[in-house]
Amino acid sequence: MLLVLVALAGAGGWWWKQQQAPAAAGAPAAGAARAPGRFSGAGGAQPVSVGVVQRQDVRVMVSAIGTLSARATAVVRAKASGELLSIKFKEGDEVKAGQLLAEIDPRSYQATLTQVQGNLQRDQAQLKNAQLDLQRYQDLLAKDSIASQQVDTQKALVRQLEGTVAADQAQVDAAKLQLSYTRITAPIGGRLGLRQADRGNVVGPSDATGIVTITQVRPIDAVFSVPEAQLVAINQRLTSGASLPVELWDRDQKQRLARGRLGAVDNAIDATTGTIKAKAAFDNEEGLLFPNQFVNVKLQVNLLKDVLTVPSTAVQNNYVYLVRPDGTVTQRRIRVGVADGDRVSVEGELQDGEQVVTDGIDRLREGAKVAVIDAAVATRADAAAQDAGARRAALMASLTPQEREQVAKMSQEERRAFFRNRRAQAPAGPQGAASGAAAPAPAAPATGASRASAPASAATAPASATSR
Repeated sequence: MLLVLVALAGAGGWWWKQQQAPAAAGAPAAGAARAPGRFSGAGGAQPVSVGVVQRQDVRVMVSAIGTLSARATAVVRAKASGELLSIKFKEGDEVKAGQLLAEIDPRSYQATLTQVQGNLQRDQAQLKNAQLDLQRYQDLLAKDSIASQQVDTQKALVRQLEGTVAADQAQVDAAKLQLSYTRITAPIGGRLGLRQADRGNVVGPSDATGIVTITQVRPIDAVFSVPEAQLVAINQRLTSGASLPVELWDRDQKQRLARGRLGAVDNAIDATTGTIKAKAAFDNEEGLLFPNQFVNVKLQVNLLKDVLTVPSTAVQNNYVYLVRPDGTVTQRRIRVGVADGDRVSVEGELQDGEQVVTDGIDRLREGAKVAVIDAAVATRADAAAQDAGARRAALMASLTPQEREQVAKMSQEERRAFFRNRRAQAPAGPQGAASGAAAPAPAAPATGASRASAPASAATAPASATSR
């Protein structure tokens, strides 16, 4: 039993030395500086990311869901019936008010105008003759050479012909108006929709769809609803003459579409939802906004001047972890205010320029030692990892199907040696290092007996071969 105990003790000591040797070999030299890693601290310090406490202006925003509506919409219909001779517009174009859009066959309207103009000329000649006769009758009446009754009759005839000429003139004007309707023009400026009638169709004022639709989108309006609790603040700002900025964001709230100003609010609150409708105007100079488009609306109802702010990720249950100059952290209770983007206004025992923990809060406690991670270093490490992955993918893509099959049958050490040789034979330069397609493929390890010697050769590879 004594011999057995001695043997076990010796085996345990040998095992302990074997475990300590790799750790001692991989440990850094004494006094060498070591940057804290992402998930392992230096000297027991917890790695964390930090943000800075800043004083800045914070906007008080109200979020809502809205829909864009055109400032004006017009359905272009023919005012006179007839056959479309030509279409003068292209679908989706921007047009100005009064611009020619289409033409109707004008021949029948031109003939009607010519007819009423002839009637006018005839009646004007009769009126002129009646006026001359009246002048003669009045001269004879002054010489007492004609009865006054005849003069009165001639006066009545002149007035009758004057009425006829006036009616003829009205018919001429009406015929000219109908003739002008054969030229269909844009009633308002805006963007054209899809064409509803083609050349050769007979169109008229009673057509429901018309020829085309015009929407005025410059400027364009957004209609949305805000809670009635914000109505007092909005009315106070509007009454004082201040402008309330409004921002439009896409569905994912990742891209801002436009900036505008609040124009007006509705005159009644919706009792079912407890909200009131509001309308904001946007220039839409680039034409990116369309009627009936869904948007996320952010209305600025106030602006807080020079308040303390911290990153939103630093706040946890109304507490933040403040980084002290000695590298430890302490909890500070705060009162959270309004959020503006990725920062939030706070009230508490914080000073401008101090650092608060933004990442790694769940691993901290009061007085814990921390090591601040350099954000630029972490970004470069992530970029390097992505580049390495891209190079590995490029190397795999450059292999032939036979090489891929051989690689799949290799052991881990053989695969590492294969790719080391592949990278070494790749041409110098960024393009060659990335693709590796131009490099000749090294001979893959053979199967059978020749593969039996492959592990031995791979075992002589340097220790750095363990990482690709």
